[in-house]
Amino acid sequence: MAEAPITISSALIFFYALSLVASAAAAAVAANPAASFIRSSCRATTYPAVCVQSLSPHATTIQKSPGQLVTTALTVSVDRARSAKVFVANLAKFRGLKPRERAALKDCLEEVTDSVDRLSKSIQELKNMGRARGPDYVWHMSNLQTWVSAALTDDSTCMDGFAGRVMEGRVKTSIRARMTNVAQVTSNALALCNKFAGKY
Repeated sequence: MAEAPITISSALIFFYALSLVASAAAAAVAANPAASFIRSSCRATTYPAVCVQSLSPHATTIQKSPGQLVTTALTVSVDRARSAKVFVANLAKFRGLKPRERAALKDCLEEVTDSVDRLSKSIQELKNMGRARGPDYVWHMSNLQTWVSAALTDDSTCMDGFAGRVMEGRVKTSIRARMTNVAQVTSNALALCNKFAGKY
């Protein structure tokens, strides 16, 4: 039995239905206060698309709380940094690495370990803030910003170890891809911390 040909009218009906579904999906996102809050907050970051992508899965937890937004952003950064630490440690065990690659991986592992430690301290600092006001609040927030900024420097220092054409190859490509993502979410977390500090 031959298939019925697709007519212009049936094609138009299909695309109209498709547009209705897309519009409904967009409306659902727009109607979600938490999603809107995350999108608007992420505009203050260096990598807004990465910010939205990394924080949207936590919209139920974040809701419209600036404090929870910062806490979640820092938690995401810690998780990514820990994942990168495991990745670098495993990569350093590979046979056939060039001596300079092995040395760079060793240095990078130290840097990313420091990054995990500093980001963890930043989360603890945020918890310690509690209901702090005035000078106490400023002191805790300054510590938090210092930890996150130092973690961002660690990420950059790791990648610096693979600079130069002599380091070109799969190891460098893998490390840069992983650490760039860590640096981006950490940079975003710092921007959200700064915004939070300025507001409160």
